[in-house]
Amino acid sequence: MEKVYPLLMTPEFDPRPWGTLDLSPIYPNQLCREKIGEAWLTGDHCKIANGPLAGQRLDEVSRRFGRELVGEAAPDAHRFPLLLKFLFPHEKLSVQVHPDDVVAQQAGEPWGKTECWYFAHTQPGAQIGLGLKNGVTREQFAQAVEENRAEELLNFVDVHAGDMIYVGAGTVHTLGPGSILIETQQQSDATYRLYDYGRQRELHLERGLAAIKTDAVAGKVSAAPMSPLAGGEGARLVLAPYFAVNKYTLSRAQAFTTSDPGGADSVQILVAVEGSAAVKCDGHPLLDFTKGDAVVVPASAKTFRVEPKGRVEFLVSRVPERVLRDPVTQ
Repeated sequence: MEKVYPLLMTPEFDPRPWGTLDLSPIYPNQLCREKIGEAWLTGDHCKIANGPLAGQRLDEVSRRFGRELVGEAAPDAHRFPLLLKFLFPHEKLSVQVHPDDVVAQQAGEPWGKTECWYFAHTQPGAQIGLGLKNGVTREQFAQAVEENRAEELLNFVDVHAGDMIYVGAGTVHTLGPGSILIETQQQSDATYRLYDYGRQRELHLERGLAAIKTDAVAGKVSAAPMSPLAGGEGARLVLAPYFAVNKYTLSRAQAFTTSDPGGADSVQILVAVEGSAAVKCDGHPLLDFTKGDAVVVPASAKTFRVEPKGRVEFLVSRVPERVLRDPVTQ
């Protein structure tokens, strides 16, 4: 019987009007003929690059292997739970909002979209718009959209390399230029565009205004140091109901597990930020990955090792076991 193994994902480059032709900080060999805004790593349509499953889509493999791939902590046995991607904003994104699970399901979506952003690179002055200013109502924001002054009602926050931002569903937000970030989110593309600087793209005002939550949790999350590692250091970047993200910097091999302390296991998604390494699971060949790559380690692996080639910096995202509260944010 065929078993699932560590999967190297093929990035899927998505053109956006706010993107860039220069992806060299992450993908130095990628030639772009149009502006790229996002590089999807674990979307439903993303394809596998290695082994017997090469060329198959991640959603197909998830349906085939179920809990063996996604683990017991995932909300759906046959759907990959997390979407990871790089974002390359060169101009302002639209001012937008994502629905929570209830609002999304009312619109026929399987679930909503809570997300977090890890800023891998920033330029001086990089900012994000995060949430409405205190006391601003939906009606006041709708009026501001009509009057082309929606930005005036947003909180703008400076961001720096290494920052982790949590964006709870229902938060009005936008990204400014001058950064490269890794987004970890629920497996959903439910986005309601509220304001777009006259770029002539469709707006979703009625649905978007209904999705806004004035009490949504959003902001910077302080990293929490982890116990010392034999091969380097690690930090917990965010622990939230839908995902947990850790960051590791290794110079020697380090063992990892796919299980939480409570025993529930989850698929692990590794994304290299700097350097390169190999992933080793018992019974499978070494799998090399380098900056910009994503490796999906199936929950059934139980344990795996990351073996750096010199020094490697990477994120690990997973579905946590029974986390009921949003993280503390600033």
